[in-house]
Amino acid sequence: MTLRIRRVEGTENVRRRPVPAVVAAAALLLTAGCSADANDGSASGAGTSPPWADSRSSPPPSRATESAAPAKGSVTVLRTVTSGLKSPWGLVPLPEGGLLVSSRDEGTLTRVDEKTGEQTELGTVSGVSPAGEGGLLGLALSPDYASDRMVYAYVTSVSDNRIVRMRYDPQKPSGEQLGAPSTVFRGIPKGMIHNGGRIAFGPDRMLYAGTGETGERGLAQDRTSLAGKILRLTPDGAPAPGNPFPGSPVYSYGHRNVQGLAWDAERRLFASEFGQDTWDELNVIKPGGDYGWPDTEGKSSNSGESSNSGESADAADAADAADQDPIAQWHTADASPSGIAYARGSIWLAGLRGERLWRVPLKATAVAADPQPFLKGTYGRLRTVVQAAPDRLWLLTSETDGRGTPGKGDDRILEVRVR
Repeated sequence: MTLRIRRVEGTENVRRRPVPAVVAAAALLLTAGCSADANDGSASGAGTSPPWADSRSSPPPSRATESAAPAKGSVTVLRTVTSGLKSPWGLVPLPEGGLLVSSRDEGTLTRVDEKTGEQTELGTVSGVSPAGEGGLLGLALSPDYASDRMVYAYVTSVSDNRIVRMRYDPQKPSGEQLGAPSTVFRGIPKGMIHNGGRIAFGPDRMLYAGTGETGERGLAQDRTSLAGKILRLTPDGAPAPGNPFPGSPVYSYGHRNVQGLAWDAERRLFASEFGQDTWDELNVIKPGGDYGWPDTEGKSSNSGESSNSGESADAADAADAADQDPIAQWHTADASPSGIAYARGSIWLAGLRGERLWRVPLKATAVAADPQPFLKGTYGRLRTVVQAAPDRLWLLTSETDGRGTPGKGDDRILEVRVR
């Protein structure tokens, strides 16, 4: 028997268990169901992205032609936008002004006036069944929000994790502005831990979702399971055209618990990853990529190797992206990364257990200099970070999630200036 630490979201629980053997992937039924901001060229996982061309339509510039972000940056907290939020999780800016915030445990959506900090509860999202790390999680706006007014949400129900959408109409009377949710995609396994939950529309106008393996480690490598994956869907919940595994919503696999998604100015997808007891990760996501869990945690020695001989041509193409190493990694006490955003040539990563905001300067998809920590311990656990302007971020704290030590005013939204 070996003493190991089983980490959940930004905490550690010690237990004894046998050292795991290689886990055989269980064949689980994949079930999906449907029912009746532009900026300076930066993009983040805030929920909407500029309607750029599909990332597959033209290759990004070569690394040699891209300049590196400065080695050193800075963070200045400009103000507290609002305070007193309860278990906030998702945050998305509205084009007409205001911020939508989800409450994981209360299942409510709240609009925050970003100028005055005034909070207006829009209503409770029906069908949410909060428990453990599950509840009302990530938010995204439809790429056609200006005309359809649709807000998407990743929610935990009594039976699964799923993605729903609902109409938000601020022109209606108070109490009637939020419509009933309809299910876009269902069947994502749920658990008390590792539910993933981040969603965002990419520059290709497709819906991406980060899921967790619910503590069942083998599901991450099972491509017939929706757990431990990044999914790529149409806005109506069908597998997106051009996915690496035909007919499947799976875009990448081998993930433990993905809670951060963001694109850079060249339409490349980055994702944050909770490690277990050794390494948290920042990854560049490639279609069909295997990100190693549970066989590897952090960087491995077999990056680029593949053992998919005998598979179809499509699967062989996808295998070219298999066994991906992270571009950055942290000891789990220093990060426990949830949301990420791209701004000023860097990825900004919100740390839960680490209680700090990390800056990862980039040159193309490589780390250009050592990551820098900011705000260490100043505001406690940090859940979500979203680009507000070319040099500004919205930063959401997470002290009331049951694992923090909430003080007066928790939780809050901060506006920060970054360099």
